[in-house]
Amino acid sequence: MLRIGICDDNAGARIALRSALERALDRRRSGEASFFEFSSGEGLLRWMENHAGELDLVFLDIEMGELDGMETARRLREADEGLGLVFVTGYTDYVFDGYSVGALGYLMKPPKQDQLDGVLNRAAEARLRDEDKVFLCRNGETLYRISKNTILYFASDRRQVTCAATNRTYVFYGKLDEVERAVGDGFVRVHQRYLVRTSAVDRMEGSQIFVGEEAIPVSRACRSAALAALARSALEG
Repeated sequence: MLRIGICDDNAGARIALRSALERALDRRRSGEASFFEFSSGEGLLRWMENHAGELDLVFLDIEMGELDGMETARRLREADEGLGLVFVTGYTDYVFDGYSVGALGYLMKPPKQDQLDGVLNRAAEARLRDEDKVFLCRNGETLYRISKNTILYFASDRRQVTCAATNRTYVFYGKLDEVERAVGDGFVRVHQRYLVRTSAVDRMEGSQIFVGEEAIPVSRACRSAALAALARSALEG
């Protein structure tokens, strides 16, 4: 399911864009989509503080209140580099600014169906292209898309796994062995219960490594592999 955010301070514009997107998705037979509507950039950013990784694509109006769409996009990009961003506006003044945040498109109001088709095609291509850069996990009905380079470590407690990332913490059910296979290179098992992104480690002292000020235990069984992985990361960095 594609998760789409629409941010526009005009309720009629939000409704019109949602209807146009629903028609475009029906033509593509892309399955269901869930929509999240926001009337301001501030509201969207506040929501994202607790829901990072829960949107795939955001359509932003440029001219909004105190925080315009371009500044909202910049802040969204800082929090989630893999989030698809599209500008929808009645003005052409900012078209080139969209490239600074890696926008998928810049659509004039009202957007034409072939333009929406093009944006959805580019969004699908970007998701396929970036598959190896994200980790996907699910908690109930919620699917999280987490950029691997924002992940600090995973911690396991029985069947519950906690993913500590730079912007928030995610909790889901699974096995750490399966997580380790899914994330691939760049992560190392330092303990039966801990899997760490090597480039996030600040230092190692005795039987502990430090990610920021947080101490994570290193087991005797994992010590050699952890040392080797951290050494490689330091050389590559």
